[in-house]
Amino acid sequence: MPSLKDMRVRIASTKATQKITKAMQMVAASKLRRAQVVAEAARPYALRMAKVLGNIAAAVGNLGTAPRLLTGTGSNRVHLLLVCTAERGLCGPFNSAIVRLARERANALTAEGKEVKFFCVGRKGYEQLRRTYEKQIIEHLELRAVRTLAFQHAEQIGDKILRLYEQGAFDVCTLFFSRFKSIIAQIPMAQQIIPPVFEGEAGLDNGMAYEYEPDEDEILVELLPRNVSVQIFGALLENAASFYGAQMSAMDNATRNAGEMIRKQTLTYNRTRQAMITKELIEIISGAEAV
Repeated sequence: MPSLKDMRVRIASTKATQKITKAMQMVAASKLRRAQVVAEAARPYALRMAKVLGNIAAAVGNLGTAPRLLTGTGSNRVHLLLVCTAERGLCGPFNSAIVRLARERANALTAEGKEVKFFCVGRKGYEQLRRTYEKQIIEHLELRAVRTLAFQHAEQIGDKILRLYEQGAFDVCTLFFSRFKSIIAQIPMAQQIIPPVFEGEAGLDNGMAYEYEPDEDEILVELLPRNVSVQIFGALLENAASFYGAQMSAMDNATRNAGEMIRKQTLTYNRTRQAMITKELIEIISGAEAV
């Protein structure tokens, strides 16, 4: 059985840990609000761009003049998985959930005889994926030094993706990230960005017909590369909000668990101390009676 001094040291250590987790929870809560506002503000822009591209793609789809970035290479043999995760941990299953979804997609594609490559954005995702797919990771980018996400960071990633596509490194690119829903709910997502897939009615606008100036082909040449960066930027913003939400929830649970541990340790300490005092009293009384 540990001594009373060891118990006091253990209680003090747990209290120090509780202070740290509480401070991290408060920091995450302060950053979450701004990250949530920014992520939610970016959603309409990304959705509207997808709608515009869907309308234009529907207009030129039958003409056979659409850019290669829209129509694809004509093959889907090589898949690039763009996995975006956080640079830090202590956020519960946030990073693991994204990596798990990417791993499941990779295993499914491999079972179909496809070739899979990885582009990792974020340290935590890279550390998990390299254990199994180290030889398949063709690019790894960390944003550890970035304090505030800007569109230029997504544009750098988008330029690298487009350069690889032009070099014929892959046929299909799928983006993996976590969509922010609430503090306790972050949803891992997989979104195909090359060639783009317009979900549901994204390509329809109440049956209206539009005339474009300049021509649709020129617009697509300008907007398609930008759409890649826009979707990546939206994913990074969603990841940031999801990370702070997950970290806030995880640190709140850790603080509660530390409080429960302190309660149990204090109870054990008091019981042990009382037992030692009782033992000493019995020894004194027994000694007095013996005299």
